[in-house]
Amino acid sequence: MALCGGVGAMALPSELIVHIFSFLSDRDKLRASAVCSRWRECLFYPALWTELKLRIGGSCNGSGSSIDETPKLEFLMRKFGSFVRELHLELAPVEGNLSHLNNDPSSTRMDQPPGSESDPQLSERWRDAMATYLDQVLCVFTSIRNNRNLQKLSLFGDTFILQQEGLSDSSNLHQIHQGDKKINEIQQLFMELLSNSRQLKWLSCSFMLGLVTPCSLACLSNPSAETLQHLSLLDHQLGPLILPSELDRLSNLHSLALDFSDLTSELCGLLASPRRTPLHRLSLLLSGAALEFKPLEGTATEDDWKALVRVSANLRVYIMALEVDSSELLRVLKPSLPLERLHLDSYSTLVTDATLELISQQYNKTLTHFLLLRDGPNFPDLSINRNEDPLVLLAWRCTQLAALVIHGYTVWSHNLVAISRLRGSSLCVLTVSEESIDFDPDQSVYMEGDPVHNLVKEVSLGLGRVWHPCMDSSLILSEPTQHFHRELHIFSMGM
Repeated sequence: MALCGGVGAMALPSELIVHIFSFLSDRDKLRASAVCSRWRECLFYPALWTELKLRIGGSCNGSGSSIDETPKLEFLMRKFGSFVRELHLELAPVEGNLSHLNNDPSSTRMDQPPGSESDPQLSERWRDAMATYLDQVLCVFTSIRNNRNLQKLSLFGDTFILQQEGLSDSSNLHQIHQGDKKINEIQQLFMELLSNSRQLKWLSCSFMLGLVTPCSLACLSNPSAETLQHLSLLDHQLGPLILPSELDRLSNLHSLALDFSDLTSELCGLLASPRRTPLHRLSLLLSGAALEFKPLEGTATEDDWKALVRVSANLRVYIMALEVDSSELLRVLKPSLPLERLHLDSYSTLVTDATLELISQQYNKTLTHFLLLRDGPNFPDLSINRNEDPLVLLAWRCTQLAALVIHGYTVWSHNLVAISRLRGSSLCVLTVSEESIDFDPDQSVYMEGDPVHNLVKEVSLGLGRVWHPCMDSSLILSEPTQHFHRELHIFSMGM
């Protein structure tokens, strides 16, 4: 049916225009707002912006600098900060700016501390990046400080990388103009936000430099303490961010994420209280660098885990271990711990075959995701002194295994075929880097054709779908703390 003369999209009621725009992505909404004043007025209707997802930083979008993105952030926060219900923000100014100065692919994992004076240009860029980061965080919290409708707040600040030689902290902020003053202001704004909140259900703050203090949760309003279902507080600070008295207020938590060393026996006892809502998901970050300052003494014991599981029968645990020796892992992996996901990531630290044997025996009924990553030279063979490859045994014993990711350790082609046949189509993810795969020359004598082609064919038959080894190891070796932040969200939401 043809429209009458003079009738078009501009003649539609505002309510209908708003409804049509509700199907657009955030990026397309912003583009459409430049068409005319009428569309701009409709596009900035609060109902269209209940959720806001932002990624700021040179490394996030592949182009532009964090400084260039600051005006965009200020505009969005000024428009929507006071009423948005869900805010997801990733800030990566430091890593993003420094990445242009170092083309070494391992620099994001083993770089020098950001404040290093060995390169004056690097130090200057670090100061500029940190100043931008502080201004961006101030912009966000200034805009949302009085938002009483906020239900979900997720923050990730990719500002520091765990160093093999120790933890990075905020000791270099005095080099930045008003750096210490801005950090104090940010902390006050964050506490003001918590005190003004009325229906906060999800609070996640990962590696936001200087944002969370041990006193922050004390400012959380009583209404939000009742409604909060997920809490994630992760940082490279030396002290715990969650005190027992504050955790005791949060009686309706369904999921929790924290540093493994902060899960004390007292904290675990509080979570096991029958007065609380049973806990469903627990995500723990175990850092070898942090263990020097935050030892495992005093953490949850086997009896603590048993008590917690008795109250929270559906509890599942996700652990990421960074640069952790096998001796420390053996202390951590208690038999009663209901481990569902385990990510072992390192540069120099080796996982032993005995550790894999323990994992496959203790968590054969619960383990669904296992990531074994190493970004160092050489590829050790875990099966060299064994009759059976420990990875094959893990695939055989762990009947719930759905995801297996391997890089940095030798995986023999015939063992990879065995893994695919043991788990079949139930192994939804099998990611093995091409450089990790080796071929037995004795077996190659009896095979016709290209060994790689034969491997792809056999593994594909075992899985019941087309499979190929991962050609680019950088796709597997993502920045570990960012990976943990994102995965714990998926894990916690899958209750």
